[in-house]
Amino acid sequence: MKGICTRLFAIVLCISGLGSIATAEETTSTAAPVVVELFTSQGCNSCPPADAFLGELAQRRDLVALAFHVDYWNYIGWQDPFSSPDATERQRNYAQSLGLSSVYTPQMVVDGTFDAVGSDRAKVNQAIAAASQHKRLPIEIATKPAGGWLVTVPAGEVAQPATVWLALYDRQHSTPVRRGENAGKTLTDYNIVREFHAIGRWDGARLDLPLDLGATDFAQRGFAVIVQATTGPILGAALAPAPAGGS
Repeated sequence: MKGICTRLFAIVLCISGLGSIATAEETTSTAAPVVVELFTSQGCNSCPPADAFLGELAQRRDLVALAFHVDYWNYIGWQDPFSSPDATERQRNYAQSLGLSSVYTPQMVVDGTFDAVGSDRAKVNQAIAAASQHKRLPIEIATKPAGGWLVTVPAGEVAQPATVWLALYDRQHSTPVRRGENAGKTLTDYNIVREFHAIGRWDGARLDLPLDLGATDFAQRGFAVIVQATTGPILGAALAPAPAGGS
């Protein structure tokens, strides 16, 4: 899958041995969070309540909450500055794996296996509670003394190799919308995915992936690592730096 938008940072990847673990000095991720993905658009007038809900979910330390802005609303008259055909592609892949007849916004997908209208708090919270009971890989993201990060996927059982995804996201943006269904409103979006692409394959053996994200401003941005069976069940995930609030 191609990266969303232009490459925003350089990534240095290699598989290292146990010696790399000894250089990691601070673990910044939480254990086995549930992944919530919102498919949204600034051109959709039913999306703002779901965007606000995602902003609340993004404060929780037991979740990885990400917003993917699709591009198929742009024809209405407003070009969502965060939209991407790759976000639309990911949503369409989910539609196929979930047996849906079409895509829609706002849609939330929980752990790759359940979807609901993104503003339906009761259904989404119910899905999160159910997903939290499932066993998943405890992915670890740690800082290294020399700089950069180390992602560790532990050994475990897997039916077939899974993809390790990296998502770089902006924490928050407010946008005055001048045209389209939300004309005249200022919309606030959270955890907006700006780049999403594969960084490795996990086959059940322990995997160590060093990352060099360059001069990324982590006051404004964060990143997540997701281990996923194709576009289907999410086996494990982690986020760094961890959100400041929530439980």
